Amino acid sequence: MPEVPRISVQEAREKVTSKRALLVCGYEDEEKCKKIKLEGAMSFGRFQATLPSLTTDQEIIFYCA
Repeated sequence: MPEVPRISVQEAREKVTSKRALLVCGYEDEEKCKKIKLEGAMSFGRFQATLPSLTTDQEIIFYCA
């Protein structure tokens, strides 16, 4: 399996605030997501509901803690 690229917190924040990337909590458990939700992030459930409307070039940043 190819290695997943990692980016810095600063780069992630810049991409999310400039609307170039989506920030998604990687946990399916909504309660766990609420506890560690970062500013500008969406839950995994909301992300799944949004999938059909995303373009193939949309950058997505997943995080977990």
